[in-house]
Amino acid sequence: MRKRIGATFAAGLSLALFATACGSDDDSDNGGEGGEGPFTIGVSNAFVGSEYRTQMIAAIEETFGEYEDEGVFDNLVIENADADVNGQIQQIRNLINQDVDAIIVDPNSATALNAVFEEAMAQDILVFAIDQAVDHPDVINVGISQEELGRVSAEWFAENVGEGSSIVTVEGAAGNPATDARWAGAEPVFEEAGIEVLAHGDGGWDQTVGQTTATNLIATYPDIDGIWTYDGMAQGVLRAVEAADALDTLTIGGEARVAFMRTWVDLLDSGSDFQSVGVINPPGTGATALHIAARMLQGEELDTSVVTDNNIVLDIAEPVTNDNLEAEWAEVEGEEDNYVLDSILTADEVGQYFGD
Repeated sequence: MRKRIGATFAAGLSLALFATACGSDDDSDNGGEGGEGPFTIGVSNAFVGSEYRTQMIAAIEETFGEYEDEGVFDNLVIENADADVNGQIQQIRNLINQDVDAIIVDPNSATALNAVFEEAMAQDILVFAIDQAVDHPDVINVGISQEELGRVSAEWFAENVGEGSSIVTVEGAAGNPATDARWAGAEPVFEEAGIEVLAHGDGGWDQTVGQTTATNLIATYPDIDGIWTYDGMAQGVLRAVEAADALDTLTIGGEARVAFMRTWVDLLDSGSDFQSVGVINPPGTGATALHIAARMLQGEELDTSVVTDNNIVLDIAEPVTNDNLEAEWAEVEGEEDNYVLDSILTADEVGQYFGD
């Protein structure tokens, strides 16, 4: 079920938001599996330079409010600041010191946070990784398969750019788990199609950086057939391609975001044959994880016949392409430019992972 959440949270310096003025009661069950609420939820986000993350935090806040009204949760503590791995470790330690019952983290690394996760679990704190998976057997990963996202995007791109083509890429920040996973999904697709990747550009999940990187790549490799990119950079790449007057000669990847979709629609309305793809990476994954945390804190157990090794892999929605752009655009054209097409499971829908 698709639920659309507006992006209203202003990301900034490290921030602890409290839904009530006081912390958890000293006698509360601090990891709470089967404990009595209300419970305290912690969130660690170490990258704020993205509209995606802003929308992610907003969805968590809105869903938290629903549980607060029911008396299930009382405090929401958010560590929200740009940070490297060491900084995110400190974020998580700050949450542990706030006596949270569960932590939702969008991780900077698949493995480097494992030691601090152990610290949290030693305090009976549930840990959920969203958006990007981590390699820890006791952390519950909630999100789409980023590798599958890369594969789906690359398959559309390979078909449209043509076999034997030469391309460059503008990808997310180097070393980021999602960046690595998406390339792991895309690389075999390109190899099978005989597509030569001349260079990998770092777009940093940022439109401005993506535009600069794409501009430099176009100048360095003037004979390329396309630029493979995705959310967070695609709008910038599109601007670079327009500035190079190469819309008719370059195939580019896109994103399921209002600004990109608006430009896409405008190009088609002007008579252009522009083609692109936007694979949906839902910012609402954090809110879905919050629904799961609520059940687990109240004593429900994941159904191991459905959930394997604590990995809750959400379905990828149908990508936005020229075939369905008109219908998807009709749903979101009233949203702000930074709005990302979203999908949040309801409290009832997460029951599928508990044997409901």
